[in-house]
Amino acid sequence: MSNPLKVIFLGSGPIAIPLLKILASDDSIELQAVISQLDRPAGRKRILTPTPLAAAALDMGLEVIRCADINTPEFTAFLREKSPDILCVVSFGQILKSTVLAIPEVACVNIHASLLPRYRGASPIVQAIINRDTQAGVCFMQMEKGLDSGPVYRTLTMDLDGSEYADDLEMAMGELAAKHAVETFHAIAEKTLPPIPQDPAGVTICRKIAKRDGVINWHHSAGDIEAMTRAYFPWPGAIAKCRNSAGKELTVSICSARPVNIADAPPAPGECTGKAGKLIVGCGDGTALEIMELIPSGGKRMTAAAFRNGLRGELPEFITETEAGLL
Repeated sequence: MSNPLKVIFLGSGPIAIPLLKILASDDSIELQAVISQLDRPAGRKRILTPTPLAAAALDMGLEVIRCADINTPEFTAFLREKSPDILCVVSFGQILKSTVLAIPEVACVNIHASLLPRYRGASPIVQAIINRDTQAGVCFMQMEKGLDSGPVYRTLTMDLDGSEYADDLEMAMGELAAKHAVETFHAIAEKTLPPIPQDPAGVTICRKIAKRDGVINWHHSAGDIEAMTRAYFPWPGAIAKCRNSAGKELTVSICSARPVNIADAPPAPGECTGKAGKLIVGCGDGTALEIMELIPSGGKRMTAAAFRNGLRGELPEFITETEAGLL
């Protein structure tokens, strides 16, 4: 057998976990190092917590190098000393400068969760769900200085049925890429898989998601709002504010919902209807959304029936105010 392919793995998000597992277990790969972002405060107690990738690597018994900036002279020297064939970058969260991109013998390969050139940037999975795409996928891309603009070695596609949640879809994409990672890296090293430039006419850009993106506008259609509940799960959530008959306000995150047809005149945007145990909210364009499950602020996930029980069976009124008033 030829010498193993030397790989340094840079990752932070959950999508990177299946890929790391495959590379760490394959005899034709020499995993030289695993590098992730710094541990960050999490939860109400703000406890320092490893990234999802770092936590998984530690569970696998792998050493993890935490890195605030991969482009520092210290890290650049470390990478040069390792002399890797491939730098594999998956949801790492840092931009690699030209000095780092030039280090590997073969290539810097980014695994990006979209069908490039569509959805270059930080939130491709969210955008695929929000836009109710019927197909998504992952690309093995040769990295360059531009934002996800490098030529593509391989594109893997998957069909979407409109029921996907962002967290589940992310892991499915990671599993899909992992199945083909080893063969793809060897083909790249053997120069049997030349990269193909992206079509500039098809470029779209997606930015990093902010908390305010999850705020529901009840004047949007029920289909658009339902897509939000899946795209923004688990963070930032599809956020709304309602009030009971006494005027008390409560912020909730809607995690499961479905568009429904109202036989008679549909409720106005934000107005609620529904028999006992049901919670149906009027939306834009004469549509309506049935909320199945939600999370009250500071509470646990519950059914609409349980939520209404907490309101003594009353129907709340959802507020159609500005984003600033909801966050």
